[in-house]
Amino acid sequence: MSGKHLIENPTKADGAALWRIARDSQKLDLNSPYAYLLWCRDFADTSVVARVDGDAVGFVIAYRRPSAPDTALVWQVAVDASQRGQGLAGALLDNLFTRLVADGVRHLETTITPDNKASIRLFTSFAERWGAELECTELFGSADFPDDGTRHEPEDLYRIGPLSPR
Repeated sequence: MSGKHLIENPTKADGAALWRIARDSQKLDLNSPYAYLLWCRDFADTSVVARVDGDAVGFVIAYRRPSAPDTALVWQVAVDASQRGQGLAGALLDNLFTRLVADGVRHLETTITPDNKASIRLFTSFAERWGAELECTELFGSADFPDDGTRHEPEDLYRIGPLSPR
């Protein structure tokens, strides 16, 4: 528990709420509602949801990389507008990685577009809190994305670790 927030693994019943939170963020790449339902079913052990009075108000969805099981890739972090500014995103990450590190995860990876200053601050402060190194390299350039008439920013890979049990 973090203040008034209950942090726990999601269930498939959370999929629709996570989709709405991601949509309303107006910053994340929005996946289909079906993807969030599957995520909450298939990757619940590597994801967390924050609740207030039973309602989902934030989440982190992640997975362990099949070719590098000591690494968890954070796919999305989102917090409902009503809950922003309370440190909830950091609390969600800390909660999730405390459990994952106890289960053998030693690195966090995520991708961030260069213009997403809030996410850069979130993951930089995570690395500082955990006393871990942070490396940043370009993973996907703009040209790697399909030409659908819009320009996708590059996605930089942030790799944090090694992480030690807390």
